[in-house]
Amino acid sequence: MILTTTNSIEGFKIADYLGIVTGVAINDQTLASGFSTSKYYKKIQESIDTVKEKAFQNIQENAKKLGANAIVGIKVEIELTTTNYPVVSVTGTAVKVLV
Repeated sequence: MILTTTNSIEGFKIADYLGIVTGVAINDQTLASGFSTSKYYKKIQESIDTVKEKAFQNIQENAKKLGANAIVGIKVEIELTTTNYPVVSVTGTAVKVLV
């Protein structure tokens, strides 16, 4: 599947716009306490990376359900809850491109 933040894909023609798709993921596992500040931030970054990957997997699954082979206009939002759980939301437009 082609994923892009742009609204078009160079060298490809979008044949059909199938709808907006979203992938959301949260890491609700407690981040270990007792870390030094640098280790704590590293742990949060690792958690965000993991959650972001899950969100991208979710958006691709949702796009495939619509018959898409690409997602354009992707936007990624990353938030930390008040308890420092990372939440990642990925939104884009599922499209069918001619290959």
